[in-house]
Amino acid sequence: MNLMEENTIFKPLYTLKHSPINAYFSKNSDDFVVREKALYEFSGKGEHLILHINKKDLSTNEALRILSEISGVKIRDFGYAGLKDKQGSTFQYISMPKKFEHALNNFSHPKLKILETFTHENKLRIGHLKGNSFFIRLKKVLPSDALKLEQAIINLDKQGFANYFGYQRFGKFGDNYKEGLEILRGKKMKNIKIKEFLISAFQSELFNRYLSKRVELSHFSKEFSEKELMQIYHISKEEAKSLKKQDHFFKLLKGEILGHYPFGKCFLCEDLESEIKRFKARDISTMGLLIGAKAYEAKEGLALNLENEIFKDAWEFKTKMQGSRRFMWGYLEDVKWRYDEQKAHFCMEFFLQKGSYATVILGEILHKNLFE
Repeated sequence: MNLMEENTIFKPLYTLKHSPINAYFSKNSDDFVVREKALYEFSGKGEHLILHINKKDLSTNEALRILSEISGVKIRDFGYAGLKDKQGSTFQYISMPKKFEHALNNFSHPKLKILETFTHENKLRIGHLKGNSFFIRLKKVLPSDALKLEQAIINLDKQGFANYFGYQRFGKFGDNYKEGLEILRGKKMKNIKIKEFLISAFQSELFNRYLSKRVELSHFSKEFSEKELMQIYHISKEEAKSLKKQDHFFKLLKGEILGHYPFGKCFLCEDLESEIKRFKARDISTMGLLIGAKAYEAKEGLALNLENEIFKDAWEFKTKMQGSRRFMWGYLEDVKWRYDEQKAHFCMEFFLQKGSYATVILGEILHKNLFE
């Protein structure tokens, strides 16, 4: 697999089996709303001011520049738990040194509002959030398509979803990962943050490709016989039998890396039968590789073979990246939906753990490749 010679946009494999659903989606502040859920309660004391902001059609970085110009706080002294989409209406928490609080007394901006403030001991860091609640409004939805949307949401809520990185990670043309690879090969870049972002896009691309391969395996496990699976994946009869036996859509593999869901340490899948039960109970989930130093790697069997197939051209750069693991399979929470036939609007709401993308969920439901 030569990543630099591939010019096609990544197309994730869908887990649900249905035809594409017709609906119109526009990522604007009325039809796409994101609400960040903090990881912890703010203490009410300390040297850091926490701002609960609502921004419309602004990126997080653009919002920080506005706050910086008004308050005099340097960009590097702001903190945030996660970057939020530019399009839409987003609610998130920003931290800044409390000593600059007076500069915000008369703050006013047409696209940015400070809803409330808190005091806390520490600066917000990436990952200091539980997750995000989403509201999505689809338009031009016929009654027949509304029924299809409802069934797709029910199925996804019951089954779970493939936790791909969203298209936002890869740039307008879907090729940020190529620049990341060039940096790993020695291309110089002075801006450290952009450099790290492009390298992470390379890691994310490989993660998505591996996850797509696992989704393919899950489909094949249902569609093909034990003998055919043995021939396709060069596995033993015992491994093929295990794949056929698992009744959850996403198949676990002995020797792969699992993690306590939604937070917890990684561990090796050794007792496959018992881990399958815990997986079905949503106590654990399977974790894909973000290639890099110190990352926990698969140990044996098909899990190891598939990782080697996808990551074989990247192993030489492993020490140049910080590696980790990411959940490959996630679950919707607090799912709601409603249909207004008169307006032809279909609205859905759900909560996702941090790191998951609402656009991935929408793409799976509609069967529309949002990477294009």
